Amino acid sequence: MQALLNTAVKAARRGGDTALRYVNRLHQIKVTSKGHNEFVTQVDHAAEEAIIETIRERYPDHAFLAEERGQTGDSEFLWIIDPLDGTTNFIHGFPVFAVSIALRIKGRLQIGVIYDPNRQEIFTAIRGQGAQVDGHRIRVSGRQDLDGALIGTGFPYRNKSHMKEYLQMLESVLMRTAGIRRPGAAALDLAYVAAGRLDGFWEFGLQIWDIAAGSVILLEAGGLISELQGSSDYLESGNVLAGSPKVHDALKKLIGPQAASPNKASF
Repeated sequence: MQALLNTAVKAARRGGDTALRYVNRLHQIKVTSKGHNEFVTQVDHAAEEAIIETIRERYPDHAFLAEERGQTGDSEFLWIIDPLDGTTNFIHGFPVFAVSIALRIKGRLQIGVIYDPNRQEIFTAIRGQGAQVDGHRIRVSGRQDLDGALIGTGFPYRNKSHMKEYLQMLESVLMRTAGIRRPGAAALDLAYVAAGRLDGFWEFGLQIWDIAAGSVILLEAGGLISELQGSSDYLESGNVLAGSPKVHDALKKLIGPQAASPNKASF
């Protein structure tokens, strides 16, 4: 398993370094839209190619599920890749973006790697072996409730039909905590919860490549992650509630009922 992790780290660094080469010439980047508030650039494609090429050099028979090219191959080893989480940040020169790579083996997530090329930080985890940042063990915060908690979130930027419900949640959390942060890269948000930099996080409408690596790292750091109402199908729904155990449970009690109203469509 360590060899697989080493390959993921190498691939993440190559992907992140590919993105960094474009940072000082953003005006030359061609940006296209693939949906409402969803953008893609040649940087996304170049980083994705670098990541897949690196993994294929070592594991040519493995399958891939990548944000830009979709799923390729058929194997019990499936690499789930977001080559540039935070594309909107990237194209504006806002320095919060990351590479996210997870490995699912026989249907179960086993490895997670998130690389922040701006800070040169790499978050890693192997299921059952704990989580690290740059080789140092990390744990979620020990906060016992929402008082004084710092919570991360993400706005519903793809589908804004549930904005009213989201704003109700936002108000509820603001009233109970020390503050809310919205950096714009869900993979890094989950990594920060794992490292205790955020006490909790929630967002809905995410994709599996936004969540997969972060979920492994978070769980291995002692955190909890679920769907907004507490179920375990967050990878399928894209609706995520995460945090240290006490904060996760407090957030679930606070915003879960708002997501569960029978008069509201599923997020």
